[in-house]
Amino acid sequence: MDLESVIYKNSIKEESWKTVLTLAYQSLGVVYGDLSTSPLYVYKSTFAEDIQHSETNEEIYGVLSFVFWTLTLIPLLKYVFIVLRADDNGEGGTFALYSLLCRHAQVGLLPNVQLADEELIEYTKDGTVPLDKKNVGLVLKSVLEKHKVLQRVLLVLALIGTCMVIGDGVLTPALSVFSAVSGLELSMSKEQHQYVEVPIACVILVFLFALQHYGTHRVGFLFAPVVLTWLLCISCVGVYNILHWNPHVYEALSPFYMFKFLKKTQRGGWMSLGGILLCITGSEAMFADLGHFSQLSIKIAFTFLVYPSLILAYMGQAAYLSKHHNIESDYRIGFYVSVPEKIRWPVLGIAILQAVVGSQAIITGTFSIIKQCSAMGCFPKVKIIHTSSKVHGQIYIPEINWCLMLLCLSITVGFRDTKRMGNASGLAVITVMLVTTCLMSLVIVLCWHKSVLLAICFIFFFGSIEALYFSASLIKFLEGAWVPIALSLIFLIVMYVWHYGTLKKYEYDVQNKVSINWLLGLGPTLGIVRVKGIGLIHTELVSGIPAIFSHFVTNLPAFHQVVIFLCVKSVPVPHVRPEERFLVGRVGPKEYRLYRCIARYGYRDFHKDDIEFEKDLICSIAEFIRSDTCEYSLGFEDFEDDAKMTVVGTSASNSEGIRMCEDDQESCETEDTLELKEITSPEIVRKRVRFLVPDSPQIDLGAKEELQELMEAKEAGMVFIMGHSYVKAKRGSSWIKKIVINFGYDFLRRNSRGPTYALSIPHASTLEVGMVYHV
Repeated sequence: MDLESVIYKNSIKEESWKTVLTLAYQSLGVVYGDLSTSPLYVYKSTFAEDIQHSETNEEIYGVLSFVFWTLTLIPLLKYVFIVLRADDNGEGGTFALYSLLCRHAQVGLLPNVQLADEELIEYTKDGTVPLDKKNVGLVLKSVLEKHKVLQRVLLVLALIGTCMVIGDGVLTPALSVFSAVSGLELSMSKEQHQYVEVPIACVILVFLFALQHYGTHRVGFLFAPVVLTWLLCISCVGVYNILHWNPHVYEALSPFYMFKFLKKTQRGGWMSLGGILLCITGSEAMFADLGHFSQLSIKIAFTFLVYPSLILAYMGQAAYLSKHHNIESDYRIGFYVSVPEKIRWPVLGIAILQAVVGSQAIITGTFSIIKQCSAMGCFPKVKIIHTSSKVHGQIYIPEINWCLMLLCLSITVGFRDTKRMGNASGLAVITVMLVTTCLMSLVIVLCWHKSVLLAICFIFFFGSIEALYFSASLIKFLEGAWVPIALSLIFLIVMYVWHYGTLKKYEYDVQNKVSINWLLGLGPTLGIVRVKGIGLIHTELVSGIPAIFSHFVTNLPAFHQVVIFLCVKSVPVPHVRPEERFLVGRVGPKEYRLYRCIARYGYRDFHKDDIEFEKDLICSIAEFIRSDTCEYSLGFEDFEDDAKMTVVGTSASNSEGIRMCEDDQESCETEDTLELKEITSPEIVRKRVRFLVPDSPQIDLGAKEELQELMEAKEAGMVFIMGHSYVKAKRGSSWIKKIVINFGYDFLRRNSRGPTYALSIPHASTLEVGMVYHV
């Protein structure tokens, strides 16, 4: 079955309680793997150096109070009850919020935006209330739309959040696996375990990243049971410690203990907040992975299982530590010291499996967000492999996987302790949350059309809490917090340089496109010999004739009988439905046989392989010829007289449209098809090509001839004509622009992938036309 159809059907099916509970169970292994691992290292990181555990228990009670209220206010109140409602047609994450803002205010910087994109079903299906003209948000909207500087600030803000998520993809596996392996410290001396922990952690990490190409679905059935077992394990250990050591530890949940903690510890207590912050590591995954599940399933899993399990685990550790003041150092104040000795080894095994599951979730999330960035023109094209034919969103990116592995191993070998790893991970986590808070405040005003006062209260309340943790993490810059900043800066430079270069290149294409009058002056033969076959010209333009075409025509004496100008573009929605995939139109008069086809994809869409894509492309052209722009016409002109476009779906989605058959199946009835006779030769046997045409409406003679010519061209073969661009900065440009364009963008362009659909086509079927762009 077509994966695209499966995705669409799964997205519209109604959810029963059985489905919701099943999704809630499955979400344990994907969404909560990282968050559930945090009890391994929170107390150990908090008491590392800044504060000491004393006989009064004020420190441990204060830390427990901070952990309880942080878990309650950020994951539970902010994410579960507020942020999850800001989904983009069921999708979540930083780019989902940015995409939502781009649709409600013209703040997006994607260059090839069309009026037709606003007609997409998911473009407007966001559940927001109609715009009130008296709303103060209109003023904010107009200000954002008028000032390009503010639009760039908004883009940079979204990119910063994205870069920190990628940085977390490097730090979380190192921290989780190293913390799980640190349980070995209780069975050997400190001098011995430091030579054992690092090699074992590195072996596990290499094994983890080596498994990525098999896909999450291959081992996914283990994820949810592992996390469920881990949560039940830490809950039971927590309840045992509470009842056995200190049944009155619940008193520490009072916020009064936070005040006493800060009053006693002062600056040391403030700095220790960087360790307490780690209790909410992975909370962003509830929103980022929303597209794989549903709001209700994620809410149920967190509220009724994950949240109480974590609270019991932290209370149990605090109860144990409140009765054990003779602990030698922070070396033995971690999670495992509170686990009864009889079950310590089984718990260690479960913890290592749990760390692997948590790491797997953040690695998969990193792949997904890089795919989104690439689709939105903010990251160089990379090879994306879909590892599951049934489950959408499970992808593998080889280049990114090995980069993450090398960086992760470097962090593990370089730091060798949870303290500095925790400092680095904490800063990455809290930065992403701050970005989400800022973008959410804009969503409240621009998308939900609520009061500006409500948005101010939201950003003030949650922003002040997160700013406090951010300051505590940032103060430890030299103690590990510099790592996410350095990683994010590198990725931010790469993303912005790529986006800037892509934008300038598109502007050059628009300024140098060929006028329709030039084409009309050539005549139907374009002034040259028209040979059999299809010439597929890849262009970024959504209107007009690209300069590459005129460059090709003026330098070669022949061209194909059918020419298709193809633009594969991304739109600011998560998914484009199959029936809305293509926009098709003519370029010039009908006898020229020049067509324009715009293939539209959302930032979470699955891109078909080249064979399926080619089939859908030809069928969309054929369906356009059959309908003759009458049935599906949008009725608008896209900046050119020749560019009246028609919406055409894929062959799988259009049951009443034209389909293509290339074999001798009995299902291809000759009376309902246009047929091209089988062509044979001693060396080559070609398949019979035919279009399955519906009985009605009847096709006129001109359309039949055009379809016949299209079939002949398809049988003769298809040639991909692609521009090989050399982008250079204009003379007189600033030295910064010259560095960015001539070196930065040029390096990224030469080392990135080409168009997705053209990756696997034979070299003999590709023509590259070199051009120099002076931007």
